[in-house]
Amino acid sequence: MDKLKEECAVVGVSQQSSGTAGIVYNGLLTLQHRGQESAGIAVVSDGNIICKKDTGLLSEVFVNESLDDLNHGSTAIGHTRYSTMGGSQKENAGPFVTEYLTGRIAVAHNGNITNAGELRASLEESGLRFKATCDSEIVASLLAFRIVKEKDIFKGIEKAIQELEGAFSLCIATAEGHLFAVRDTQGYRPLCLGTNENGIMVASESCAFDACGFEFLRDVEPGETVVIKNGKIEDTFFPDKKKEKTHGLCIFEYVYFARPDSVIDGLSVYEARFNMGVILSKEHPTDADIVSGVPDSGLDAAIGYSYASGLPLVNGFVKNRYIGRSFIYPSQDLRLSAVRLKLNPLRAGIEGKRVVLVDDSIVRGTTLEKIVLSLKAAGAKEVHLRISSPPFKFTCSYGTDIDSMESLIANRMSLEEIRKSLGADSLGYISLDGLKAACNKCNVSFCSSCFTGDGVL
Repeated sequence: MDKLKEECAVVGVSQQSSGTAGIVYNGLLTLQHRGQESAGIAVVSDGNIICKKDTGLLSEVFVNESLDDLNHGSTAIGHTRYSTMGGSQKENAGPFVTEYLTGRIAVAHNGNITNAGELRASLEESGLRFKATCDSEIVASLLAFRIVKEKDIFKGIEKAIQELEGAFSLCIATAEGHLFAVRDTQGYRPLCLGTNENGIMVASESCAFDACGFEFLRDVEPGETVVIKNGKIEDTFFPDKKKEKTHGLCIFEYVYFARPDSVIDGLSVYEARFNMGVILSKEHPTDADIVSGVPDSGLDAAIGYSYASGLPLVNGFVKNRYIGRSFIYPSQDLRLSAVRLKLNPLRAGIEGKRVVLVDDSIVRGTTLEKIVLSLKAAGAKEVHLRISSPPFKFTCSYGTDIDSMESLIANRMSLEEIRKSLGADSLGYISLDGLKAACNKCNVSFCSSCFTGDGVL
């Protein structure tokens, strides 16, 4: 499917009793949408760190026996990965466990380190060697290197964080049982804290707390490091106080990446998407009979569009939820009809109707063209596309998987040309001001470089 990929997920748990691996597993399962290439869990047990990781979905990497082997520590971290730097081989799976002269650390990372090449070269000059090709291993090695140099875990981690540039939300576990939650100064990627009577949980999204019996406590602030041990927050500090803040949370977290039942930096993801649909209906009204959303990321904005316009909301598709990683295209004919394997139009709801079709974004345009054609083949009289993000025109330096600006349809075609190429009867994108208004309850600033080009490296 022609969508941006969902970054990675990180989860960490510190509590007063053992059994943290099972909690981390459930948290990662809730956040599987953020990465499906690999998964791993690292547990601190009796002064040691035990880690299991591999390529594949969480359920493929862990079976009951392998999870039981890990379920003895009171501190654990976990990671699911989508590769935005490096390939999808096993060596790039997280968390990364790094040994140094006096100990061990495990690191789970979501984001993209923009100075990773410089850091790797510097560390190699100091004698370090690397097995993986991703920036997460560089982060783990840098942390271990600075801990040794500073001869102190806390000072070493603080020093290393100051050297990192780009996007990073980190869960760091030490063999001594400390859990560190770290968010970069810009706050590009989400990270939040949950609590229950037994401990503290860290997760990329708050929806993980609901599945694990924790209550949302607060977001980790941009630039903040939270230190946790034995299920309690011991300290918080801001290593990069002097680093200039220029961007902020990736606005695509609200548009597409995050689950709608999450709350990020004070704003419900569902509420933001509903608001996008409301604003879309005002910016791009049309004569139509029904509103439908492209599953799943277009559904909430479609609800908002329907509410504001007064047009009935209709389920336009049946989604096949059992395709998973076996969704392959052995022939050109099947590649052309691949979208129908996952999304099949519901003829009874759309036949003879003028349809407002709401989706979250248009990246390359290949999938949406087939969706529009399938609706018309199922009897839709007209299809009016409404997109709940502005035209996507620029590559992202901070973790979104767009390889070149030339691959983006908004850079190759005018609005009218895009409409014609997709086979739509009309096309309307939400404005950038409209998108920001939809998210105005968020209590941090936004990065919208993919729409404006500001800050693109």
